[in-house]
Amino acid sequence: MNRIGALALAGLIVVAFLSGCIGQKEEVPTIVIGSKPFNEQYILAHMIALLLEENGFKAEVKEGLGGTLVNYEALKRGQIHVYVEYTGTAYNNILKLDPPEKWDPDYVYEKSKEEMLKRDGVLTLVKLGFRDDYAIAVKKEFAEKNNLEKLSDLAPYAPKMTLGTDPEFATRPDGLPRIKEVYGFTFGEVKQMEPTLMYEAIKNGQVDAISAYTTDARVDLFGLKILEDDKGALPPYDAVILIKKEFADKYPEVVEVLKKLEGLIDTDTMRELNYQYDVEKKDAREIAREFLIEKGLLKG
Repeated sequence: MNRIGALALAGLIVVAFLSGCIGQKEEVPTIVIGSKPFNEQYILAHMIALLLEENGFKAEVKEGLGGTLVNYEALKRGQIHVYVEYTGTAYNNILKLDPPEKWDPDYVYEKSKEEMLKRDGVLTLVKLGFRDDYAIAVKKEFAEKNNLEKLSDLAPYAPKMTLGTDPEFATRPDGLPRIKEVYGFTFGEVKQMEPTLMYEAIKNGQVDAISAYTTDARVDLFGLKILEDDKGALPPYDAVILIKKEFADKYPEVVEVLKKLEGLIDTDTMRELNYQYDVEKKDAREIAREFLIEKGLLKG
């Protein structure tokens, strides 16, 4: 090969090498998903992991990593990359903002989203579509007999009713005291007990109403009716996916995958998925897998 030919070949090799470097994207690291230690958190963490894996990413679930502050601090420090939080929890427990006169879900969502981004660089990426709220529940037959749909409807009956509630809801300012303040009624008697005992108590007629979570599988299992908080006395807990903005900006392809979960799960559906975990004793990952297959986001 003559000198000119050798130089031309060398030039082509350099151009090819540089083109490869320019086009090469930084590999996405294994995406670590945190979760709190209870049913729906396990299911949702595995749902996120499965969806990421289906789209070519590596994912690891830290099942039951810890409570709210453990997960949030881990997210801020980069020890995890994603986890599911609740807007009311972010507003009250993480950000410690002053409670509004009325709990408006849109306001709580927007305010917590704004403050987490401003203070900690944490992005509220996806609203999953359901709320895990505190609520008052009564037996369905009692609700039907007395035309009870919302908490306001309970006012004439509450003074003669016994409420079963966990100690936290009975005493926290945004719990039972707030219902009294906003709705102007009190229950005839309040019995404080562990959450597991409340459902048996209402089933056996020892109490007439209980404090419940809207996504609790036992609401359906025990034939209960959730009464709508029509005056916004209690904080809203919309489920959202949190991610560090720095990570989201660096790996936009991950963001695009996670956005497929936007509005995908309503409250009734989450309660059904929790039922599969709590009552049918199905594996959290399998519950998540079947749901994603049903929604066309995972191959069967």
